[in-house]
Amino acid sequence: MQHPPGPDRLIAVELHESIGCGTSPEADHERRVAIYDLLEENTFKLLPDVAGPHRLILSPPHGRPLLGIQKERGGRSTPIRLSPSPFRRLVKDYFMVCESYYSAIKLSTPAQIETIDMARRGLHNEGSTLLQERLDGKVDMDFNTARRLFTLVCVLHWRG
Repeated sequence: MQHPPGPDRLIAVELHESIGCGTSPEADHERRVAIYDLLEENTFKLLPDVAGPHRLILSPPHGRPLLGIQKERGGRSTPIRLSPSPFRRLVKDYFMVCESYYSAIKLSTPAQIETIDMARRGLHNEGSTLLQERLDGKVDMDFNTARRLFTLVCVLHWRG
C-alpha cells in the first residue's frame, strides 16, 4: 500500500555505488526488503524542523557511514555522519546470528529456528534503539523506521 508523501517521511532511498551487492543472497534480499518496507511506511523528520518529504542517500566514505538527507525535489544534501564504533560489535553479532538463522532454516527443528530468530530480532531491536539514540536531535523517526534503517546501516558497515 502506497502512502501519499507527507512532510515527515522518506520518499526515496539511494545506496552509494560502492555498496553494491551484499555478502550473500540473503543479505541482498534483506536490503531490498528493508528499502521497500521503508518507502512503504516510515516516519522521518529532519531536525530542527526541516520540512520534507526527504530523500535518503547512504554512503560509506572513508569507513564512516554517511546519511545524506535531501529535500524531495533535490538541492543540497544535509550530511549526518554516524560513528561506526558504537555499531561494530552489534553489527558483527547481528550478521553472525543471521548466518546461523539462514543455516538453521535448512537443517534445524522449528524450535531451534525460533530460538535463533528470537536472538536475531533482539539484536535488531537493540540496533534500532541505538540508531535512534545516535540520531537523537538530528532525526526523529518511529521504531519501525529505525528497524529498517538499521538493516541498511548494517549493509554500510558490512560493505564499507
